[in-house]
Amino acid sequence: MDEKISAIKSWLGTGSIDIFGLPMSGKDTVAVQLAELLGGKMLSSGMIIRSMEKETHKPLSASGNLIPSDVFANWVLPYFSRPELKDFPLILSSVGRWSGEEDAVMNFAELAGHPIKAVILLNISENDVTKRWELVHATGTREATSSEERADDKKIETFQVRLDEFRKKTLPVILHYRSLGLLVQVDADAPREVVMNSVIDGLYDFITPKDASA
Repeated sequence: MDEKISAIKSWLGTGSIDIFGLPMSGKDTVAVQLAELLGGKMLSSGMIIRSMEKETHKPLSASGNLIPSDVFANWVLPYFSRPELKDFPLILSSVGRWSGEEDAVMNFAELAGHPIKAVILLNISENDVTKRWELVHATGTREATSSEERADDKKIETFQVRLDEFRKKTLPVILHYRSLGLLVQVDADAPREVVMNSVIDGLYDFITPKDASA
């Protein structure tokens, strides 16, 4: 595994890997762990948005809907150019979730020296993430990486809106990245360590030249 991580780190340089998945699929958890393994920085659009909502007193995501693309451009995209991120690879947690935002993300990332080099999709069913939501609210627990109170996680109706937003707005983003040959799919319906191993294996396979004669 260490050899694979070293190879991925060398290939990635100061580039970016964007991680997508349904709500409760473990995006932030995987992003934090992957950033640690690769010596990178984790950048979450959700965390940035919630921080800006508190700062501006504009709870735009409380209903479960994605924030407008112009707000996303003003709040999230400038982070790519932050000087403290300059010399590090970036592991992104669902940055650019609305169809049409992916081109702006790729452009900003490229200009800042963090080109998008791979996109990971954490595959898990809506039924399974709904069960995760129910378990979290039954036990009062949250993942350590996303323990802050979320207005869009309080009610099942709002959670269902988030699922609908993913289907309508984010799935086309993922399909676009797939058309560009950037998509790496990983089974996320597994224990954390298994998912992380699958992420590393998937990225290593992605960067390993294929034998054309095979």
